[in-house]
Amino acid sequence: MSIESDGPAVDEAVRTLLLLMPRLVGRAKRLPIPPALQGLDLAPRHLALLAHLEYDGPASVNELAARLEVAPTTVSLMVSELSRPGVLERTADPADRRRRIIAIAPAYIAPISEWLSGSASAWESVMRDLDPAERATVITALRAYEAALEQVGDRHRIGQ
Repeated sequence: MSIESDGPAVDEAVRTLLLLMPRLVGRAKRLPIPPALQGLDLAPRHLALLAHLEYDGPASVNELAARLEVAPTTVSLMVSELSRPGVLERTADPADRRRRIIAIAPAYIAPISEWLSGSASAWESVMRDLDPAERATVITALRAYEAALEQVGDRHRIGQ
């Protein structure tokens, strides 16, 4: 392995991450799904939506769309998918009765919290051992990787 001043060379880092990422995703997918959530056909997009509701509380479709960085129509679709089986509830906003507030239904609060806690506790364990600058670097790198993947996907979709 070639080492640059404080770590692996770019090619070695890329190789390591290409081998590591599938294992990370595989391990995350093997986290047990609580019985109350089994059979709901939950996808990663649902997990992100549920995580925002769990950690940030009830919100409107537009607020959720901004948090998730997707279109409100995408959030509306996900909310509909999760409202049908009763996972989410839509209630009128007391300040504006025309606006709907989305929340996790009481019967699903504990199972969702249990499901998210596996990933959250793993991240907490890792982040606790890093200083604030290192935590910022991890977050920045993962966001940049996501953006780079999006650009690669865009180039392939338009045939470049």
